Amino acid sequence: MTGSMLLADLSLIVPELILAVGAMALLLAGVFIKGEETAARLVSLAAMALLILAAGVAVFLAPQGGGTAFYGAFVLDSFSLYAKAVVYLAAAIALVLAGHYLRTERLARFEFPVLILLATLGMSVMVSAGDLIALYLGLELQSLALYILAAFNRDSLRASEAGLKYFVLGALSSGLLLYGASLVYGFAGSTEFGAIALAAENPSVGLIFGLVFVVSGLAFKISAAPFHMWTPDVYEGAPTPVAAFFATAPKLAAMVLLIRVLMEPFGAMSDQWQQITIILAILSMGIGALGALLQTNIKRLMAYSSIGNMGYALVGLSAASEAAVWAVLLYMTLYVIGVAGAFGVILSMRRAEGMVERIEDLAGLSKSRPGLALAFTGLLLSIGGMPFLVGFFGKLFVFYAAVQAGLVWLVVLAGIFSTVSIAYYLMILKRVWFDEPTGGEFLNPPASVAVITRVTGIATVGLLLLVPFMLNRVIEAGSAIGG
Repeated sequence: MTGSMLLADLSLIVPELILAVGAMALLLAGVFIKGEETAARLVSLAAMALLILAAGVAVFLAPQGGGTAFYGAFVLDSFSLYAKAVVYLAAAIALVLAGHYLRTERLARFEFPVLILLATLGMSVMVSAGDLIALYLGLELQSLALYILAAFNRDSLRASEAGLKYFVLGALSSGLLLYGASLVYGFAGSTEFGAIALAAENPSVGLIFGLVFVVSGLAFKISAAPFHMWTPDVYEGAPTPVAAFFATAPKLAAMVLLIRVLMEPFGAMSDQWQQITIILAILSMGIGALGALLQTNIKRLMAYSSIGNMGYALVGLSAASEAAVWAVLLYMTLYVIGVAGAFGVILSMRRAEGMVERIEDLAGLSKSRPGLALAFTGLLLSIGGMPFLVGFFGKLFVFYAAVQAGLVWLVVLAGIFSTVSIAYYLMILKRVWFDEPTGGEFLNPPASVAVITRVTGIATVGLLLLVPFMLNRVIEAGSAIGG
């Protein structure tokens, strides 16, 4: 590779360079800053600034028209740029939500924001992967950081158990993915997506088997059933800000990666993988809806809600069309906004005796914190797809893409499960608005958490005015993948 080629390639990975160099610099800086809490605060602020800078670069300064780097292993297009901007901003929001919690629980350490940066770097590589090796490198960089974050509270048995479960099951999913990738390489003769796409035009049985294993490995990352086993335990056991992070940026990045893998190298095999995504969608919607009805812990309920919502995204992806790409992208963006705000409310569930997580502890929230209760109402109903809130339009366009592809029966089934899911959100809101308080009064949430919660709560209605603008952006991003 000549010097000019290297410079051209590096110009395409400026956001990744910002995160990688920044993470290493902050790791060194954290060691030398005196005072553990001071180091954590300063490094966290710097990490937020780096994430916002990287998002700005992805939106405004990325080379026009994009391109490929490192012999096709890295792809820069409107699809990956859109995904990166949302992932970076979601990670920054997770850091904002985490600050007060970590200080209160005596977990404020500078390693936390560094791990968030490294996980986000892995996600950034994932969404731009143009090669199976780049895909795996990005996925593992993200996963290794997330394993540590899940067990970040070393003194908590629940957190240690969550980290261990995530690590063991994550290793299993990586094994599935690697086995599938090796089969694809063996039968396609290349790890590069373009070459795999040529082989997929006349697929062999071995290539189809490889596709099944690759999709199974990626399904774990989005916690689609039946690869969802880790999700409730990890959400419940991990520190709440970590669960908030798991539910937002990594979910979006993994779904974007799944879209790219299915629509680009395996686009010609849509008849084969469509059957897999339909089964995953039905199982995810069913297990997510019915599992959530039985929960008493709010974080476990959000885990099952996440499983169900990935099912709705897979309904759209099953359409295997350009409309499916932009519809799922819009759905995931609106989902991330709603979940970030909902976890802001969960982080505000603090009484004098400490954090509470039981759903019954939300009783009477409207009486002591009416603004928080109103924001929570809008966020939950938006995630559930209630009409006239932005989450409804996310589901509407996903279902539209599926109907366009002739999957009317699947949309009807999704509508039934969506109605069931509204039941458990209403169960929570009944506690919030109509039950009498069962404990002490909720403490005032920290200003940063209150701002995130209220802004996202307002966004569930306010973004209605911006849906046409967002549609233009996601349609432009989706056109880079096509069908």
